Amino acid sequence: MTHSQPSRNYTPHLPEDYDANISSILPYYSAFHQETINLIKSLPSSTKVWMDTGCGTGSLVNKAIKEFPDTKFLLVDPTEGMLDQARRKLSSYPAERLEFLRASATQELSQELEEKPDVITAIQCHHYLRHEDRARATSVCYNLLKEGGIYVTFENTRPLTEEGITKGKRYWGSFQLSRGRTEEEVKKHLERFDKEYFPITVEEHLILLRETGFKTVEFFWYSYMQAGFYCIK
Repeated sequence: MTHSQPSRNYTPHLPEDYDANISSILPYYSAFHQETINLIKSLPSSTKVWMDTGCGTGSLVNKAIKEFPDTKFLLVDPTEGMLDQARRKLSSYPAERLEFLRASATQELSQELEEKPDVITAIQCHHYLRHEDRARATSVCYNLLKEGGIYVTFENTRPLTEEGITKGKRYWGSFQLSRGRTEEEVKKHLERFDKEYFPITVEEHLILLRETGFKTVEFFWYSYMQAGFYCIK
């Protein structure tokens, strides 16, 4: 799979509007966070350091920090505005429990970490990347993780057939309409498919994760046109 245009992480929403809009666009968005937390809580070892890349406004960490009182969270996002929103959202927590990294896309992350994370999460951020940068972003997460660490990612996915893409868009669009979005808003959002975000199939995800080097690669969540995966280094 090759693409000629450059990749970038892109969201059509301003940081201050993101939280208000995302739940009307992504079915079960809050469940992506809760299932990730449930998965990490089920691990036999404790989580000392958790990095959330593409952290957005900090919603996942805002939930997880209550469930993991002994965990330090590292937050990074390509957009400084998102990091500013996250700082405000998390301002009531002790500073020693949070570290905000320099604004960076995952594939460009070069800041050295004091300690390798036990957990790295990438929730709805890498589907904006074309193949080469998606592979690079996945490799960065793999290399940053400690041995035995877990990587959890959720992304928009591509159905297996053209008919599946058509029906999947209609199904997803119906959800958005039911949440109060207009026909024009839904049309514009679905037109971003393969233009502003570049989904790959579940099987392509599994292949990429295996080729990156993860010893365990599992698919654990699917709804509408989104999927969740976890991998162990």
